[in-house]
Amino acid sequence: MSLNLRPSLQEDLPAITEIYAHHVLYGTGTFEIDPPSLEDMRQRRDDVLSKGLPYWVAEIQGQIVGFAYCNWFKPRPAYRYAAEDSIYIAAQAHRQGVGRALLDALVDQAQAAGVRKLIAVIGDSANAGSVGVHRAAGFTEVGVLRSCGWKFERWLDVVLMERALGPGDQCPPGDRG
Repeated sequence: MSLNLRPSLQEDLPAITEIYAHHVLYGTGTFEIDPPSLEDMRQRRDDVLSKGLPYWVAEIQGQIVGFAYCNWFKPRPAYRYAAEDSIYIAAQAHRQGVGRALLDALVDQAQAAGVRKLIAVIGDSANAGSVGVHRAAGFTEVGVLRSCGWKFERWLDVVLMERALGPGDQCPPGDRG
């Protein structure tokens, strides 16, 4: 398997939209119920990029098999050094190291963008793949929000995980530690 990671391009959006739609319709990693349109996904990507944050894709033999990005955890200015990561992998590429490779790249790019804390908000506490890939990448669990989502006729938890980037909270944001 020859995996290529790179910043996303506008022309990647149909594949990104298709991968995400599958997760919306069949998975519990996202709590969206209706798949967003291609235009919705374009606007979301543009929003991330306009903030100077990373939005990456993984491809195998020229086919997009996953994407990852981060966006500010909350819109208020005090949160400007904390971002939430999102990673989605095509069904045929699960358990091939794509998620870990994308997460590692995202961590590096988020740190380069000045992010000091990366937060994972993982839909469904039974989502062992996502919890496991985050744990393997140095994230620690900080809590579980029990039964806060309703999808597929059942209550779902949210697992919260975090990882400090760079010097984390050991010095002010302008310092590199």
